[in-house]
Amino acid sequence: MMKLVQAKAGASDIAMASRSAEKSFLIVFILISYKFLKPKIRKIGVISEKIYNFTQLILRKMSIKSQIESLRSGLPEGVKLLAVSKFHPAEAITEAYEAGQRAFGESRPQELKQKYELLPKDIEWHMIGHLQTNKVKYIAPFVTLIESLDSERLAEEIERQAAKNNRVIDCLLEIHVAAEQTKSGWDYAELVEFVEKGGFAALPHIRVRGVMGMATFTDDKAVVRADFERLAACKADLAKYFSDEFDILSMGMSDDYRLAIEYGTTEVRIGSTIFGSRVY
Repeated sequence: MMKLVQAKAGASDIAMASRSAEKSFLIVFILISYKFLKPKIRKIGVISEKIYNFTQLILRKMSIKSQIESLRSGLPEGVKLLAVSKFHPAEAITEAYEAGQRAFGESRPQELKQKYELLPKDIEWHMIGHLQTNKVKYIAPFVTLIESLDSERLAEEIERQAAKNNRVIDCLLEIHVAAEQTKSGWDYAELVEFVEKGGFAALPHIRVRGVMGMATFTDDKAVVRADFERLAACKADLAKYFSDEFDILSMGMSDDYRLAIEYGTTEVRIGSTIFGSRVY
């Protein structure tokens, strides 16, 4: 009996040793195979990645082009499309440019300056974000339209920088109508007071072209409509203080531009619908 047990134990040890040898051989085989196949695997991976990236690029170009064409076809005559390119790379702007888009909106002066230097010079650059006085100098030499003129102090700085660059800079008066206090813009009563005392008459390097504003961020369409109605009324009321070139009403974004059209907007600012989600 003892010899039988010992014999079984010996057979078990032999089997275990055999399985261990098989595993070792398999590991060595895999390592050797990977050493020789690694360059080819990597090459296949690189090719696959390049194909994927190229496919994504084509799809993105098609998407940007189709979105621009779709938006334009749905806008009434006299309503301009401003492509809001803030936080999006120059490559995406180039794709929109190749689709025929020429007007782009940015919110950061340094980023706007960098894109201006990289991209075609027939692009219309609009400054649509809150503009600090110490940042005006970055965009004064080339900006097409500052849409976010929201204070007397900012107006005076734009005047200074425009004079330095021997330019007259077109601007929109940003008026605060939204419920959120965090949004920028003139208090309308203060704006009227500044205008009536001849504030802009003393700033010859600024040409006031109209009004810009943002509606309250809400799903309540009645609130959004009320904001747009007020902006349109503000523009109509201010028109008597300016020339016939006071002709722009910039309101309406991706989520609410159709409502803005009902209230007479002449420019809609569309970003995510064209470019997708932002790249921060």
